[in-house]
Amino acid sequence: MKSALLSSKPQVPDEPTQDGPRKEDLRVLVVSHGHPSLSLGGGEVASHNLHKGLNALGVTSRYLARVAHPVPRHGASALMSLRQKSDEILYHADDYDHFLMSNRNTDDIRKDFLRFVRDVKPDVVHFHHILGLGLEMIFAVRDALPDARIVITFHEFLAICHHHGQMVKTRGMKLCNRASPTDCHACFPEISPARFLRRERFAQSMLGLADHYISPSHFLAERYVSWGIDGTRMSVIENGLDIPEQAPPRPLAAGGRRSSFAFFGQMTPYKGVDVLLDAVGRVPERLWGEDARLMIFGGNLERQPDDYQLKMAALVEKAGDRVRFCGSYQNPEMPRLMRSVDWLIMPSVWWENSPIVIQESFFHGRPLISSNIGGMAEKIRDGVDGLHFRAGSAEDLADRLCEALSDATLWDQLRAGIKPPGDYLGFARTHLDLYRRLREQRQPQPAASAEAVVARTA
Repeated sequence: MKSALLSSKPQVPDEPTQDGPRKEDLRVLVVSHGHPSLSLGGGEVASHNLHKGLNALGVTSRYLARVAHPVPRHGASALMSLRQKSDEILYHADDYDHFLMSNRNTDDIRKDFLRFVRDVKPDVVHFHHILGLGLEMIFAVRDALPDARIVITFHEFLAICHHHGQMVKTRGMKLCNRASPTDCHACFPEISPARFLRRERFAQSMLGLADHYISPSHFLAERYVSWGIDGTRMSVIENGLDIPEQAPPRPLAAGGRRSSFAFFGQMTPYKGVDVLLDAVGRVPERLWGEDARLMIFGGNLERQPDDYQLKMAALVEKAGDRVRFCGSYQNPEMPRLMRSVDWLIMPSVWWENSPIVIQESFFHGRPLISSNIGGMAEKIRDGVDGLHFRAGSAEDLADRLCEALSDATLWDQLRAGIKPPGDYLGFARTHLDLYRRLREQRQPQPAASAEAVVARTA
């Protein structure tokens, strides 16, 4: 299928009235797999920024976020008040089939979720994820509100890849370039190709009920189009930031170097922290010197497989005092943490899509050193606003570190090439323009019966 991907850019803002933003005759429901106050991930932050931006532009936006164990359910209803804002609500869902991406508790969908959407009567329902919520949510909206426009933003390859949506082989961390029932069976021998085919058909049928799809990167969009998503209904829209202040460059003493490196993220095998530690240990002592340091901001190492923890322990011992582990962090801390950083490093060994840390780094004027694959290679321009190294290669990353430490002009050169990322208001304006177009263009689609959907997941 031929792709017709749209690169959307922020629109000129609507003229405000004397009492604030012009009120839009549009009701939007933004649905997320988590609330950023409880689960701080890129998808959660992006969806919440969209909700805030739409309200700031005069759109009536509601925000529904999934929550599950260990947060207790309040009572008989799956709907729970967040007790922060009246336009934000939690939906408790914890009976989830990860293989089929299916919510087995269809009673709550019918009883609570559908009651909520019928009361709200949104013109647009924008799903930023279905993880934990289930693909049935898409059908439920189409069935209950046939004239509503449904938009889906993809944040990774979850619908394509059963391996946590990473598109990395289960053996050897080899990158996967395509998904098929046969290829997926090779990664999961205990699951038959027929079951993978059933998973694919179910996901595509439910996703096909949407009116439009959004990806924050061309790379991710093209993967979904190749998998079977209609490229004529796909737009590429970068996520928008809501950061109050920019961190100034780290002050340097006379003759000082830009020698402070940092990693921000979860310490999982896919993020490549082991590659980074290996690379730091390979930089010659004469070049590393006493002023260079690597700071690691992240957590959850204790939740990783035992063999990975042992590997990390050996690399930490080898790196010695070159590395400082600073623990996990919250997004509001970033401006302060950035004050002590010159370079950000993204050593991920999976494709990535559009990690928020790239935008945050550019917002604060920090060049990045990243793997040369996927969304990282798309967002970070080698030699312009950052440096690339061969994904998974500690030797190549060590060469880039040596380059950053030895070239006194490189940091300023790359910093000058950074294009400031868009903010959450421009992000919301672009979506609002899309919603308006969909409202004018869309013809109602027929919906399958509820019994058919339940049968698919049985």
